[in-house]
Amino acid sequence: MKQIHLAAFMIAGNCAHSHALWRHPLGRIDFLEPEIYRTIGETLERGKFDLLFFADRLAISSSFGQSSDVGLRYGDQDATRMDPIPVLSLISAHTKSIGLGATRSTTYCQPYHIARTFATLDHLSRGRAAWNVVTSVNDSEAANFGLTSHLGHDERYDKAEEFLDVCFRLWDSWSAEALVLDKDTGHYADPTAIHAIDHSGDWFRVKGPLNIPRSPQGRPVIIQAGSSGRGRAFAARWAEVVFTVQPDRARLKSFYVDMKSRVKAAGRDPSQCLILPAVMPLSGTTEAEAIDKQRLHNELVHPLVGLSTLSSHANYDFAKHSLDEPLGEISTTGIQGLVESVLRISESQNLTLREIGKIYGQSVLTPQLVGTAKQVTDQMEAMVRDGCCDGFAISPAYLPGSFVEFVDHVVPELQGRGLFRQEFAGTTLREHLHLN
Repeated sequence: MKQIHLAAFMIAGNCAHSHALWRHPLGRIDFLEPEIYRTIGETLERGKFDLLFFADRLAISSSFGQSSDVGLRYGDQDATRMDPIPVLSLISAHTKSIGLGATRSTTYCQPYHIARTFATLDHLSRGRAAWNVVTSVNDSEAANFGLTSHLGHDERYDKAEEFLDVCFRLWDSWSAEALVLDKDTGHYADPTAIHAIDHSGDWFRVKGPLNIPRSPQGRPVIIQAGSSGRGRAFAARWAEVVFTVQPDRARLKSFYVDMKSRVKAAGRDPSQCLILPAVMPLSGTTEAEAIDKQRLHNELVHPLVGLSTLSSHANYDFAKHSLDEPLGEISTTGIQGLVESVLRISESQNLTLREIGKIYGQSVLTPQLVGTAKQVTDQMEAMVRDGCCDGFAISPAYLPGSFVEFVDHVVPELQGRGLFRQEFAGTTLREHLHLN
């Protein structure tokens, strides 16, 4: 059986998929301080994780009730998000091997800026940079950039296609041999090995070249999380890691088969696009202890905080509906895959909107793996054996303890079964992930 890959999902703020994260009695609340990120980075590197990556968004959400009050009062997913790039720079200084991924939007950034940022991170981390590409989803973000509304769903991806093409050309504008650095002759670089890109397209005009020599990996590893049809087509062309949230194994397997077939149809090797679904492990020394941990965690979530985040993800105001009635059909412009999953679960279980908010706030539909370290490992192994994924993005229930428990107890189980590495085989993230 193939070895799996492990990523860690993070937000540089008060919560992640878990909206109980900052309230948890075992969790730290110093998410504005550098020490917790240093501790997390060192812990995950000790566990031989391939990478950690930070999700990001560019606004405090005001979708629920057309106000930010609920999200700020209860601490939703957008209440606080520090810029992940400086956080990763800090982690880079205290680690040597683990990959470092940051989210940046193609909707509100410029290609030259993004190419320069990730080339810098790749140099300073000696080849460990990854870019989680997002197209941005809600009107709260648009309002922070002088716009009254957001680009349409497919139009965002059209812009992103050109954006990545420009970035790739900028990263390639310096050849590997361009930097000479001959002190005796005073020859700094070979101008013939550095080229302008002279791009003129529908969205961008960029002359180039980049003002940074080629980085250790050449370009960052590309992460993407598109779940709609258009999003999956984009990922099939560009993504080397696909992050996904699927609420059950059947949907995960369907997603895995579909994405791999799309990658092959795009003319790429499916092994060069890894599917890593989010899971939230809650382990204990006994199964009963783990169940108690899950109960404690889930009871800390207020239904409205889940609905505030769901409104942000969907770019839709769920406050328009009664909390104590089932949710009917709705049309949204946000993250279509997550909204579709919410509607399916709501219909199949006849849930009220209040119940939906509670479930969404507990994990944003991320499956919770509950049991002893052996039982958690059993569940992970079964998903890989069943052809559902190439590994996992571990999402914490509280910090830093969730990662410490996973590294101390689940990782040794995975290693003992030959499912996970004992040591890093290389120095760059591409080497960890076996990417070209």
